[in-house]
Amino acid sequence: MTKTLTSRPDNSATAALMAGAGDRIELMQTFVRIVEAGNLSAAAAQLGTTQPTVSRRLQSLEQFLGVRLLNRSTHSMRLTADGERCYEHARNLLAGWAAFESDLRGTNDEPEGVLRVVAPHAFGQERLVRPLADYLRRYPRVSVEWLLHDDTSLQDFISEGIDCAIQIGELRDTNLVAIKLAEVPRIVVAAPSVLAGRPMPQQAIDLVGLPWLSLRTFYRSEVFLHHVQTGEIQRVAFTPRLSTDNLYALRIATLEGLGVAIGSTWILADDIAAGHLIQLAPQWQATPLPVNLVYPYARFYPARLRRFIEVIRASVATALHV
Repeated sequence: MTKTLTSRPDNSATAALMAGAGDRIELMQTFVRIVEAGNLSAAAAQLGTTQPTVSRRLQSLEQFLGVRLLNRSTHSMRLTADGERCYEHARNLLAGWAAFESDLRGTNDEPEGVLRVVAPHAFGQERLVRPLADYLRRYPRVSVEWLLHDDTSLQDFISEGIDCAIQIGELRDTNLVAIKLAEVPRIVVAAPSVLAGRPMPQQAIDLVGLPWLSLRTFYRSEVFLHHVQTGEIQRVAFTPRLSTDNLYALRIATLEGLGVAIGSTWILADDIAAGHLIQLAPQWQATPLPVNLVYPYARFYPARLRRFIEVIRASVATALHV
């Protein structure tokens, strides 16, 4: 009797993949990152590896599964029907695996891996680096990509590989988890030279006719000021001499005497104390800006993100104290 033997291709990629579940999970993680990043080079950057390595992992997964997952050309990439099914299954499997590991290790598992965080330029430099340093000292197996960005419309967390963001101002994307951390008080200031012998403005209406600077992220050609005691609201309209999207640039321009500005109390307090700036109409202030920590909804959050949220929640209110 002749026994029929069924052979399967013997290639190093498949052999390596079959060596253990860890290899398969790595390949699925790479595939999910490729899909969400939009291309191999972006996925490689987010994974901290090279594009050829990412390409080899994709080929290994396709060879193991026996299907083509992506159709690629020079300028585009799209999922095949099999790739779409694989992507959904892989995401669910990876979330389940992460939850399984966390459950076995306990809720106090040691954070590890790379955490990618977006924060506003000035706030991220001046007030959050110390809490970040505290976080890194506590958890030495974590590394952080600290990305400073003032564009509050940056919401494409998945394709950018962002874990969370600290945003100042009203939220634009209600599909994100949002934790309110604090509020940023804002005041009206100018260099003494701006008044040029004029009486000190005490009322919001007294600010009309002065030269103004604008912080485009939050105000451009008008501001609404409220009285801190009565709650009365007054509109002040102007044509800005200088418009910027950077709080540092606004502060320097104000110190140079170019005009009146509205800025965060925490960044202006030292200049006021030194006499370089004066607070105008002190009973009138702009509406405080909320500070939120936001991140995408997910079935499971890794320990590095959970611990970072804990540290930041405990630190931001202190960071804003002046």
